[in-house]
Amino acid sequence: MEEERVVQIEDAEFSLEKEELYTATQWQLMWRKFKRHKLAIVGLVMLLILYILGIFCEFFAVYDPAKRDTAYIYVPPQRIHFIDESGKFHLRPFVYGLKQESDPITWRRIYVEDKSIKYPIYFFVKGDKYKLWNLIECDRHFIGTKEGYLFLFGTDESGRDLFSRTIYGTRISLFTGLVGVFFSFIIGCILGGISGYYGGTTDIIIQRIIEFLISLPSIPLWMSLAAAMPKNWSPLKVYFLITIILSLIGWCNLARVVRGKLLELRELDFVTAARLAGANDWDIILKHLLPNFSSYLIVNITLAIPGMILGETALSFLGIGLRPPIISWGVLLKNAQNINTIALQPWLLIPGIFIVITVLAFNFLGDGLRDAADPYR
Repeated sequence: MEEERVVQIEDAEFSLEKEELYTATQWQLMWRKFKRHKLAIVGLVMLLILYILGIFCEFFAVYDPAKRDTAYIYVPPQRIHFIDESGKFHLRPFVYGLKQESDPITWRRIYVEDKSIKYPIYFFVKGDKYKLWNLIECDRHFIGTKEGYLFLFGTDESGRDLFSRTIYGTRISLFTGLVGVFFSFIIGCILGGISGYYGGTTDIIIQRIIEFLISLPSIPLWMSLAAAMPKNWSPLKVYFLITIILSLIGWCNLARVVRGKLLELRELDFVTAARLAGANDWDIILKHLLPNFSSYLIVNITLAIPGMILGETALSFLGIGLRPPIISWGVLLKNAQNINTIALQPWLLIPGIFIVITVLAFNFLGDGLRDAADPYR
């Protein structure tokens, strides 16, 4: 009797789940499939954390990123301790003080822990003043010490805190490419849709324009645009303008794919039915044809954003993108261009780890969104 009751409960749950599946909207079905993709969820969480760090970078940074202290040049990352030298456990984490010594072989300045001094770490501690979003004056930081220094990622050649500079660089590196990706995506979908839907002379003209734009070399074009900008413009304004200009010619590959898909779909029965129902050409392109391969469009935009991030990093690393005093991951990596830095101060490569994590997170997210949006998976 009890077994029959268990079977009935399982059948009822199965029928309820089946009914929810049949009555679910397209977005609900996509979300159900997306949740099964574990790596995509990890990528989404990582991106949310990074974007929160970028939006509130002033709060999460320990110090003012421009603050210099020549007494602490090239300090390695400090270790966080819970157990002191006597073996006593401390509930509140702490870092030891730093004392400067000379390497007896190379005579290079090095820093070692001074275990006679402990600096407890606090949350929501008062520190350097800042303006959140350049609007709200604050002096509270997410983490820090009331005395001494806390160098989680070490310091650079000017004694500036690398952790704070990396957090500030998150905002620039993650957000500068969004405008360019937005323009490229919109232009690629519209012009590719027009080319594939109408065909004929319109298709020939758009395809010849695409072939001309693809033939332009990106880095020489970037260098010439950077040289042509007014000298009195700030580096950030120059970078934004060049990003927008390059986005206006970066839509070509997407437009070609959209054109090929529309050439394949425009003769199908549902398009004919939409025409007979009185739908105009723009409605057919935007509401019927483009959503049919939304999985590719989603993957394209999730891969275009890390492409912009990598482009900014490479150009800033070469010295033709963003320049100091602007802080981005590429600008920070420019300090690690020589082999001596890599050998003696490897912590200067930490911003590169953030770039790798961001690109992987976008790839995982794009993979999960593609599977969720693909009706045949």
